[in-house]
Order: sequence, then C-alpha cells, then structure tokens
Amino acid sequence: MIHLRRLTLAPDDDEDLDAYPFSVPAVRATDTLEFTADVTFFVGENGSGKSTLLEALAVKCKLPAVGSDDPHEDDTLRHARKLAAAMKLAWNGRVRRGFFLRAEDFFGFTRRLAMERAEFQRRLLELDDEYKGRSAYAKGLATGPIRGSLSALEKSYGADLDANSHGESFLKLFRARFAPQGLYLLDEPEAPLSPTSQLALLVMLQEMVAQGGQFVIATHSPILLAFPGATIWSFDEHPPRAVPYDEIDHVRVTRDFLAAPERYLRHLGT
Repeated sequence: MIHLRRLTLAPDDDEDLDAYPFSVPAVRATDTLEFTADVTFFVGENGSGKSTLLEALAVKCKLPAVGSDDPHEDDTLRHARKLAAAMKLAWNGRVRRGFFLRAEDFFGFTRRLAMERAEFQRRLLELDDEYKGRSAYAKGLATGPIRGSLSALEKSYGADLDANSHGESFLKLFRARFAPQGLYLLDEPEAPLSPTSQLALLVMLQEMVAQGGQFVIATHSPILLAFPGATIWSFDEHPPRAVPYDEIDHVRVTRDFLAAPERYLRHLGT
C-alpha cells in the first residue's frame, strides 16, 4: 500500500547550496520524487546521495531508528536533519508505524540485545542466592518481572540472536519489528545477507507488502532490485531518474561478470 506518495525538496533561499548535503549533485538536482509502487529502490554508486536522501526522509517522517539513537539526536544524521528541513512530503494516508534501519546499526543492535539478555540472566542468578531459604512465593515475586522481560526478549528475537549468522539475525530482527500498514526505510540491508538470505528477504517483502507495508530501500543488490513491480530511482542520474531493471549498472556489471569472469580477471594481472 502506498502511504507516502511524493517527496519534494525546496531549500530556503538563504540555504548554502554549495555545502553538504545540498552540494551532492543528485540532491542538488532533485525537485520531486514520486512513490508509485509499494517498494521503491534508490540505487547508485557510493557517494551518489541515495543514503543521504533516505536518512533525511527518515528524519522527516519521524520514524524510529532500529539499533541507533533517535534520528533527531543522532550526531551522524546532523546533515540529514538539514536536508529534512528542506523536504516536503505528500501522503495518501499519514502513517506512524514503521522504522529506519541502517546495516551498520544492525550489528550494534544485536550486541546490545546480547548484553541485555546476559544482564537479565546475571540478575536472576543473584536473586537465586539472595532468596535461598525463602518461600517460592517471595522468590517468584522478586524474579517475576525479570523473567517476564527475558521471556519477551526471547519471544521477539529468539533465545540468542547474537549466536545466529548475521543473515539469520537480520531476518529475525526485521520480522520481529515489522507491523502491518507501516513505512519502512532500509539502507543497504543486503550488507549482512548472503545471496540466499537476500532471496529470503525478497519473500518477506512480498508478505509484508501484502499486509500494507511500504518500503523505500537504498541498495546495491541486483537480487533485491529484482523485486516485482518495484520503482527504481537511479542516483547516478542528475536529477535521479526512474530506470528499468536491465539498465542498472549494478545489474549489467554483475551479469556480465558472472557470464565471463575471465574477461574481468585478466585485467587484474591474475
């Protein structure tokens, strides 16, 4: 379901357009981006501006960030906040559900979950010692809230999210935090995922779109970019242009390399 339908950039007259992030060519040239599909991809080389615009969109939409500080307080998003101030959004229906997830934040989030789980377990062991010789009722009253918190954590993310592969952990986290009828902004979600896990994410996206989810995803992945019916905005164009799958450089280069890797490798001196 398309909740967000349009993004417009209109910097104030006194804004310094020669300063980052307005100096990024794709950002400087952007007037309007239309969201006409349930899944929209931003694609382009590193530094093309796709992640910058996605971060600003997260700030503007006031979406919570998974695994990092609130976007309005995160120091790494200070430039995104400037860009968000110049952004206007048009909605089919304003939504509050959803989240913003960057690949680098995911790794920190799993570590924090592991630390939180370990702290719950440590406190339970302490209470076992403190309540030796006392009634089961008294011990239950003391340990009940902690056991409840630990149970809720494990129900959402598994008994030990950090013990899984990065791909398994990412998919568990993504499914646990998803709620229907929401807007989800993902920055390079393929980073922790193997090709097989990327295919699993495609299946999850189809399921979540069927539940009213809308996705805007910055990616380099030819696998994710193949999502049926998606709109793909190329940030290598100024302004960004909606392009067909087969015209994307990432897709063309990957396809050519897999078809004849020796043609590329001979230039590496191997």
